[in-house]
Amino acid sequence: MKRLFRSVFTAATLTCATLSAEPATAQTPANVLVVGQIAEPQSLDPHTVTATNDFRILVNLYDGLVRFKDGTLEVEPALAESWVISENGKTYRFKLRAGVKFHDGSDFTAEAVKFNFDRMLNRDHPFYNTGPFPLSFNFASIASVDVVDAHTVEFKLNEAFAPFLSNLAYPTGLIVSPAAVEQHGKDYGRAPSGTGPFKFVEWLSNQRVVIDRNPDYWGGAAKLDAVVFRPITDTNTRVAEMMAGGLDVMVEVPPDNLATFKQDAKFLVAEQAGPHVWFTILNTKQGPFADKRVRQAANYAVNKETLVTNVLQGTATVAAGPIPPAFNWVENTVEPYAYDPEKAKSLLAEAGVENPQLTFYVTEGGSGMLDPITMGAAIQADLQAVGFKVKIETYEWNTFLGRVNPGLEGKADMAEMAWMTNDPDTVPYLTLRTDAMPDKGGFNSGYYSNPEVDKLLEQARKSTDQAERGKLYGEVQALVHEDAPWLFVANWKQNAVTTAVVEGFKLQPSFLLDLRSVAKP
Repeated sequence: MKRLFRSVFTAATLTCATLSAEPATAQTPANVLVVGQIAEPQSLDPHTVTATNDFRILVNLYDGLVRFKDGTLEVEPALAESWVISENGKTYRFKLRAGVKFHDGSDFTAEAVKFNFDRMLNRDHPFYNTGPFPLSFNFASIASVDVVDAHTVEFKLNEAFAPFLSNLAYPTGLIVSPAAVEQHGKDYGRAPSGTGPFKFVEWLSNQRVVIDRNPDYWGGAAKLDAVVFRPITDTNTRVAEMMAGGLDVMVEVPPDNLATFKQDAKFLVAEQAGPHVWFTILNTKQGPFADKRVRQAANYAVNKETLVTNVLQGTATVAAGPIPPAFNWVENTVEPYAYDPEKAKSLLAEAGVENPQLTFYVTEGGSGMLDPITMGAAIQADLQAVGFKVKIETYEWNTFLGRVNPGLEGKADMAEMAWMTNDPDTVPYLTLRTDAMPDKGGFNSGYYSNPEVDKLLEQARKSTDQAERGKLYGEVQALVHEDAPWLFVANWKQNAVTTAVVEGFKLQPSFLLDLRSVAKP
């Protein structure tokens, strides 16, 4: 298999570097799907990564106890056949599928489930040092994971936690092989083993990740023989490869190219709304954005309608706060900041700030980043028009994350960011809570703190009443909108393009890439 990929895809890469005036000719092997990714994955260990770019690969290698039902954010059984929740919402007992094996041949059991969560949450676990596990926050409510018998596992929570099942369905809840972790240790992310519909074949850095069909998959064998994920960070190159036939699927199509693909019968465009927010983190700890009035001024200064209409060409709507409108059960009462340059100037004057100097981190591309270089330049221009002095620093995606995630203190005043999530709890809890500062393992890289927001988030995640949760998250939205720890920009409608021969491809509201039912005759 490896020899096939090396010969075929080296040739395809060499011949697809430029667009051709002739109709595209498929150059990829039959029933092998080649996916153009926006970046190199950080790891193939689902517990150590945060980017949707990586998750698109991982959900095809692994299963969780539960998963999102096709076309929804509702949870359905996966490795767990069923579950029972105690009346107080603090105990979840799962009945596991029997006879399931990991790709390395070891058995999937309740002990394997316990290993996975103890590894992430227990600092004394012998393989805790194979982390860090940045999204283990999702499971902070777990008090213990107990093996009842070989095929029954029980989670005891410290308190009722409404998003628990949804978080289990998210990629951080995917189950890895304990035997493989024990064998490879910190290198496990380069030698993954799950129970999913595809098995790992190879990862050649900055070239491809190859996975092939798992014929023994408990849910029935996938239709494709194999999938190749190719990291092509340059947008123009990715589009050129797609047009020339070197790719079967391209994710996150630039708005400039959507119309071209839609008008060409050789391609099919898929679009799907989902819970996404694109924003810039503002450093509330030091510098100009330590003053709320300056943060509000930045929000008034940027013409977001122009950004979503012209730059993103209608593929997004203007964001009002951290909770996306896809969660339509949240009682959102706030409107996006209006474009009002005079109001921005007035607030800067009120704050006694003249020509504030800003360092702005921009990325070349990354998960859900929405044409980040063009967006960054447009934001820079609007801010400078009201008196800000903005210096842009641009980084490759993984380098960018390495600078932003540890916090902006001493480095930058603002940084682009995007999140795609499964519950209205996730983004504010991981990025806006006081106890989610980078030094505590969270993603509050701008150091925002509001005790009332902290209180509301804790209340909302304990409630089992969705109407009550909707009200509480509406209050969070309003408070964060007023405090403006971010420059709120856009909520995106995800997209992808496939060649017309690809069958059964669809995008999911979760932003994950489920390829079990895809075929390419």
